[in-house]
Amino acid sequence: MVFEDRLTIDTPEGVPLELTLAGVGSRFASALLDYILQFIILLALALVLSYGAGFSPGSSSLSAAFWVLGFFAVFWGYDVAFEVLNSGRTPGKAANGLRVVRESGAPVTFGPSAVRNVIRIIDLLPGTYLVGITSILLTKRNQRVGDLAAGTLVIREARKLPPEVRVSPSVQAPTWDTSAVGRQDLDTVAAFLARRHELEAGARIQIAAELAGRLRPKVGGAIAADGDEMFLERLVAAKRGRL
Repeated sequence: MVFEDRLTIDTPEGVPLELTLAGVGSRFASALLDYILQFIILLALALVLSYGAGFSPGSSSLSAAFWVLGFFAVFWGYDVAFEVLNSGRTPGKAANGLRVVRESGAPVTFGPSAVRNVIRIIDLLPGTYLVGITSILLTKRNQRVGDLAAGTLVIREARKLPPEVRVSPSVQAPTWDTSAVGRQDLDTVAAFLARRHELEAGARIQIAAELAGRLRPKVGGAIAADGDEMFLERLVAAKRGRL
């Protein structure tokens, strides 16, 4: 039996979004892979600077300055760049199915990502990530010190739609361009479709309308004449084969 830390967040649409929090093991594996990639980048930079320095006077000092700048850029900028530009996923996190999000479940932005990675130097103390590991183990949301300061979480991404979601057999998967529909949007739609029969009629209609209104502009080829729930079902069918 696998025990996982789960967190339920109420989205603005009134649909509960269930997140699986990443534990120490998966986060350590992700960090290790990222550190290996960073080491390779820094090694390549060192070779380039060493080759470029040659034997000209003063070149070693200039190379050292570039090395310091390069080290800072890789150590700090690597994580920030990937988290902001790749939906919270560094290569290490992507390989382990992890993602950084804000505490609301929304995608991480530059500010929180910058804060969590600047404060990572505290989590690394006393050199073995002891502070960060202790913080993850002791906090309810598995947050290291940087996460607490930035208001972020590291979650495990679902590899497939929740098993309870059912799309009507009559719904055919349309040939829509759904590339702009993210994982979080799809999870919200899946949660609604799974629980819509438990909602009051008015709430069900309103939530479906809000979700469809927000997602239709993101879907290429969607037919506006489709009813809201039919559109959402067809959206799930279109995305299901790409998960």
